[in-house]
Amino acid sequence: MDYKDYYKILGIEKTATTEQIKKAYRKLARQYHPDVNPNDATSEQKFKEINEANEVLSDPDKRQKYDQFGADYQRYEQTGAGGAGRGPGGFDWSQYAQGGGQGGFGGGGSPFGGEGSDDFSDFFSSMFGGMGGGAGGRSTRPGAGQDYQADLELTLEEAYHGGPRTITVQGKNLRLTIQPGVADGQTIRLRDQGGPGRNGGPSGSLLITLRILPDARYVRTGDDLTQDVPVSLYRALLGGSQTVETLSGSVKITIKPESVNGTRLRLRGKGFPVYRQEGKFGDLYLRLNVQLPQHLTDQEKDLIKQLAQLRGEEI
Repeated sequence: MDYKDYYKILGIEKTATTEQIKKAYRKLARQYHPDVNPNDATSEQKFKEINEANEVLSDPDKRQKYDQFGADYQRYEQTGAGGAGRGPGGFDWSQYAQGGGQGGFGGGGSPFGGEGSDDFSDFFSSMFGGMGGGAGGRSTRPGAGQDYQADLELTLEEAYHGGPRTITVQGKNLRLTIQPGVADGQTIRLRDQGGPGRNGGPSGSLLITLRILPDARYVRTGDDLTQDVPVSLYRALLGGSQTVETLSGSVKITIKPESVNGTRLRLRGKGFPVYRQEGKFGDLYLRLNVQLPQHLTDQEKDLIKQLAQLRGEEI
């Protein structure tokens, strides 16, 4: 049976603090949780290994015993397993025994002798007995509850203004406040709103992914917005002022004479609010969409012909 490097499984150094171990465990547990990776046998196995590593390294007594064994493991490989808990080199493994053995790990003189469980490896069971609460028993150590996942749809205008929202998860209505400027795909964490903890451990979190619906008026790029503005042919040719509706209210813009179709105007600070930076906004870009007149009268056609003749064009 292979030695398990619990530090490597959690991706931490052997000098890691209790807080670093906890942080690494939570990150990996969320990544490989079966609810996040349904029907994925590889992720399920990885999740079990992560829990096993945390079970050992988060317990000072288990960690000390494991570190001591790790230091002696190379010597075990060199001497092999002998009878009565001793290898050929005379090394006594009984100091690592955890019940049910005659010296060594679970009997047979080898530090890898016991039976594993569904959640913990034979290696763990041999060293610590069963599932961490004594031989064959379930762990009584506190454990964090399961994180829940949910989506929340917002219109672009709701994302712009923010404000209170209510979401129903697991039959429970939860009220939250959306901060102005949130982005599509952004995740909000509500602590202690997930599954209940085990054996007095903390509850999990509710992870809410925001889905911002497409808007027919605006295209959002970061904190900037782009908006198409219809402009009559006459105003585009002669210039003038025009009122435009924005997410922050009405704005009067000035259109220069002889503005061509597709001309862009920039309104500073009229874009999307910058997330968690009060008073800061992106820009709004207006793209002029020149409208050709429709349903011309005979008189209008005559006037356009006169204009064409003045410009030296044959019609």
